[in-house]
Amino acid sequence: MTGFTRLTAALGAATALLCAAPALAQAPDQTADGVEVSVPEGFTITPVAQGLGCVRHIAVHEDGTIYGAMMRRSCAAGDGGLVVLRDPDGDGTREATFTGADLQGTGIALYRGRLYYGTDTAIRRYTLDPETGLPAGAGEVIVGGFDEQSQHAVKPIAFDAQGHLYVSVGAPSNACQERMRTPGSPGLDPCPQLDRAGGIWRYDAEATGQRHTTDRRFATGTRNAMGLAYHPGADRLFFASHGRDDLHRLFPDLYTVEQNAELPSEEVHRLVEGGDYGWPYTYYDHEKGRRMVAPEYGGDGETTAEPGRYAEPVATIPGHWAPNDLIVYTAQAFPERYRGGLFIAYHGSWNRAPLPQRGYNVVFVPVSADGERVGAPEVFADGFKGREPLRSPRNAAHRPTGLAIGPDGALYVADDQGGTIWKIAYDR
Repeated sequence: MTGFTRLTAALGAATALLCAAPALAQAPDQTADGVEVSVPEGFTITPVAQGLGCVRHIAVHEDGTIYGAMMRRSCAAGDGGLVVLRDPDGDGTREATFTGADLQGTGIALYRGRLYYGTDTAIRRYTLDPETGLPAGAGEVIVGGFDEQSQHAVKPIAFDAQGHLYVSVGAPSNACQERMRTPGSPGLDPCPQLDRAGGIWRYDAEATGQRHTTDRRFATGTRNAMGLAYHPGADRLFFASHGRDDLHRLFPDLYTVEQNAELPSEEVHRLVEGGDYGWPYTYYDHEKGRRMVAPEYGGDGETTAEPGRYAEPVATIPGHWAPNDLIVYTAQAFPERYRGGLFIAYHGSWNRAPLPQRGYNVVFVPVSADGERVGAPEVFADGFKGREPLRSPRNAAHRPTGLAIGPDGALYVADDQGGTIWKIAYDR
C-alpha cells in the first residue's frame, strides 16, 4: 500500500473526491522540530528557512530572493511586516531581513519588477533596491479605502496579462446574519456586505491613488477567496475560497456535528466577470453534488439553489480544509502533467471539531493547457501538521499558507504556524 493510498484510506468518505495520484515518498529532509513532509516520488522537499513567524503569502524574484508577507508584526521573528530572504554570499543559506514595520497583511506579489503588498486596508507598491533587494522608500498606495474589518480582512492579490490588479475582499461575517453567529438568526436579504466585500475587485495595476468602490467589483459571492491566480492559457483567473462555518451550531435541528465538519465544500472556480459565486445565500454540498440554499435564507439541508443563477465550482474539497493560497504552475521543471495545473495550500480550520483535523497539505488540481478541462484534486504534499491525532489547529506543527514558483521552477511553500518555507524540486 503506497503512502497516498494509506492517506486516502484514513480520510475515508470525506475525501472521496480526491483521485489517485503518484505515490507519496517520505521526504529526505525535515524541519528543526522533526516534522517530515511527504511528496510524490521523484520530488524532494527541503526547508530553506525556519522560525520566521507568521509568514503568509510569498513571492520569489527572478534572482531567487524570497519575499514573505507577515500577518501580524507581533508574531514576526524580527521587527517588520515583510521578511526578505537572500543569499548574498552564494553559500546556499538565505539570510532573513525583517523590514516594513508599518506593514502587516497576507497579499504579496512581484509585478513588472516592483513589489505589491496587500495590507488589510490598502494595496501598496514598492520599488526594490537592486543591491539589497529591500523596498526603497515609503512606497505608494495603488488602492486605498478598504473598510477595516474584524474578520477576513486580508487582501490577496493577483495580476492578469492586460495590466489589471485583482483584489479579493473577504466578507466581514460568516453568513451575513441579522445577528452575527447567533443560532437561528436569519440572513440579511439582500446582504449589504456585498456592496464593498465578499467578492473580487479589479483595478489598474499601475495607477496610484485609486479608491475602493462598489463599481469596480468584478465578481461577487466569495466569502473569503484567499487563493487567487492568473492562468495564461485560459486568460482568466482561478480562485479558491473558504466556505462558511457553524452549520450545526447555528442550526442544530438541520445539521449534525458530522455534517458540520464536512460541509460546506471548499470551492475552486474560474473567475468570470459579473459572476455570482453564491455567498451568503448558498453553499456547495460535494456529497450531494449540488448547490444548496443556506439555512439563513430558508434552506433545510435538502433544498437546491435556483439552477443557473450561481456559478458551479470546477473542483471541490471537503469542508474546512481552508484553502489559503493558489498558484498556476507556469514553469517547465516539473513533469508535463503538472504544467498549467493548480497548486493549492490548505491551512486547516477550527470548525472540523470534534472530527479529526484535515487539510494542512498542498493539493494539486490538473488543468489543461487552455484552462478548460479540470481534473480531480489529488494530495501533492502532506504531513505538515505533524503528530496525529490532531484535534485543534493550535496543535499543528505547520499550516501551509503561501505558494510561489522560483526561477528554477521549484515550488515554494510557506506556513504561518511554524514559520517555515520549504522548497519542492523535481530531481528526475
